[in-house]
Amino acid sequence: MERVQVEVDTEGTGRGTIIRYGHWGRPMLVFPSEAGRAWDFENNGMIDAIAHLIEGGRLKVYAVDAIDHLTWSDSSLSTEERARRHTAYERWILDTVVPRIDADSPGHHGIVTTGCSMGAYHAVNSGLKRPDVFPVAIGLSGNYDTTSWHGWGEMGEATYFANPCAYVPGMEGSHLDWVRAHANILLVVGQGAFEVHPTRSLPGAHQLADLLSQKDIPHELDLWGHDSAHDWPWWRKQLAHHLPRFC
Repeated sequence: MERVQVEVDTEGTGRGTIIRYGHWGRPMLVFPSEAGRAWDFENNGMIDAIAHLIEGGRLKVYAVDAIDHLTWSDSSLSTEERARRHTAYERWILDTVVPRIDADSPGHHGIVTTGCSMGAYHAVNSGLKRPDVFPVAIGLSGNYDTTSWHGWGEMGEATYFANPCAYVPGMEGSHLDWVRAHANILLVVGQGAFEVHPTRSLPGAHQLADLLSQKDIPHELDLWGHDSAHDWPWWRKQLAHHLPRFC
């Protein structure tokens, strides 16, 4: 399997890694779990789980670093400051990573995003804010309410626009019509170990699914069984189950 790794500048945080897997097919952008690195997806067996799609020329995977240790995971910062720093990461994705994907995969029909745990938040948030770029977002065991992450302090505009559970209820008019026309959100979560405590992934998926339903935004909530835990073996199965219909 073809594997290419490059280092690129990030927004004020030094160098970030992008790893590409595959030679042809629909591009998929992978966000790592909390504070993770680009190679975590491969190291935890996720690439092997979808290798048949990559080797068959149906999928090209682009895995990136996270900077959660400087944003959402730094509880010494107020939630608003964490959100402001997060916007720099969003700019890096849109201004640096996406153009590289577009140049490397010309003529594609939209980038799929995915991620596990906090990576699911990044994937789904990207799909809701820029569905024209990321028309399919697959969140595996995500919690989508950023104020629930040991939040504190006064929360303003930056927090609002980084929190799907805040801005989705506020969508209306032509913007809501635009999101409805482009977005396709898939929320996958188990009902087993660590999906409720401490991650809040199970209630978080229900919460966001309810909000998307209220706004008629295309989405699917896929609940796995009580044996399905907040862990890599289950995320491998879930991604391998769902991904073929999108590529």
